[in-house]
Amino acid sequence: MNSEYQKALTSAPAVLPFSEPPYLCGLPSPYHTESHRRFQKVARAWISENISRHALEWEREESVPEDLYQRWVAAGFLPATLPAPLPVDWLKRLGINEMPGGVKVEDWNYTHSAIFADEMMGAGLAGPPGSLTVGVAYGLPPIFKFGSKELQERIVPEIVLGKKRICIAITEPDAGSDVANITTTAKKTPDGKHYIVNGQKKWITNGVWSDYATMAVRTGDEGAGGLSLLLVPLKGHPGVEMRRLKVGGQISAGTTFIDMDEVKVPAENIIGEEGMGMTYIMTNFNHERMSICMGVVRQCRVALSTAFEYVMKREAFGKTLMDNAVVRHRLAGAGSQLEAYASWVDQLVYQMGNMSKAESDLRLGGAVAMAKALGGRVFDEVANCSILLFGGNGYTRSGQGEVVEKIYREVPGMRIPGGSEDVLLDLSIRQMVKIYQLQTQLLGNKSRL
Repeated sequence: MNSEYQKALTSAPAVLPFSEPPYLCGLPSPYHTESHRRFQKVARAWISENISRHALEWEREESVPEDLYQRWVAAGFLPATLPAPLPVDWLKRLGINEMPGGVKVEDWNYTHSAIFADEMMGAGLAGPPGSLTVGVAYGLPPIFKFGSKELQERIVPEIVLGKKRICIAITEPDAGSDVANITTTAKKTPDGKHYIVNGQKKWITNGVWSDYATMAVRTGDEGAGGLSLLLVPLKGHPGVEMRRLKVGGQISAGTTFIDMDEVKVPAENIIGEEGMGMTYIMTNFNHERMSICMGVVRQCRVALSTAFEYVMKREAFGKTLMDNAVVRHRLAGAGSQLEAYASWVDQLVYQMGNMSKAESDLRLGGAVAMAKALGGRVFDEVANCSILLFGGNGYTRSGQGEVVEKIYREVPGMRIPGGSEDVLLDLSIRQMVKIYQLQTQLLGNKSRL
């Protein structure tokens, strides 16, 4: 072998194909700095030991240990669930000056967030990491962005320090992607001091463990203009009943049904202004959808690389499965979709990290919606390919193909939350048309000046 080739091969780690992003395979990356690499090493070490190696067991048991959340908070990972840039002033007030790996909170960017999401999904299963991250990731940001100073002072410290837990509660039995038509009501008492909340919320991740929910409620008339966000007490609060829901995947993440009957909530718990709920909800969608996209990439990597390793050793008809052209063709098809999708996600992450929140919401909303929808389709293809390559072992809930079988059952859990696929595909194009029309109109006006 040519010495140059030998040098090239030995200068990088031997990594199972499709198992890692390019920057961890010794390839150049325009996105990842030394700061990102330091954080990745620390995150992988802790998450692998404390979460990933136990994930299959916890999914079988359908729950995570009671002390896991506090251990995760103590390790310093809770702020990593929040959108970048981080709420630096608040974190420093609470004594949090650095993230794991020595990254200063003011230097944390969206690529750090993507690495965190990737590492948390290291086992390929969304349940265990979701049991820790989802509530904070989506329930706390609206309070930072729109909550009154009094509400922030009362709630933020206990959530960020892990003393209390929070979730986001939007979806209802009869209203999912159609957020504007939710029916849970919040009516003010005659003295104006409280809201009385009545209604139901369904498929609420982390709900059963949460002390509060950032909840979409109807304070006004029908339609989007009648919606508000209200911080509703949950655990142990009079009138609130919660129960775990049995779902196909992400079993240990605490999916919850919430029933509220005459629940009394202080008026000071309103988040922002009445009637602005739909606007506030929309500002969190990019973060939610991008988080889903990041998780999809890692789940695809785990599924496909596991199948790749299996077909290299599994023998049939006197040769390994990898010796069959049809097997290689399946791997190539699924792998090319995965790597192309991962590259798009990296690009969107970089763009979001180098634009203002207002600009990224406006200009990237359509692209992020499309990426989330495409991610579900890529995930479906990769998981399906992996199952087929495992054969009967991939259809069995134990043994060699167990992780692939479990990942396959999580595909719908990525295609539906954050806006269902068909709704997002339509939304993405409508958003792009809207932006184009606005730009051409403004440019036309400028040319006439």
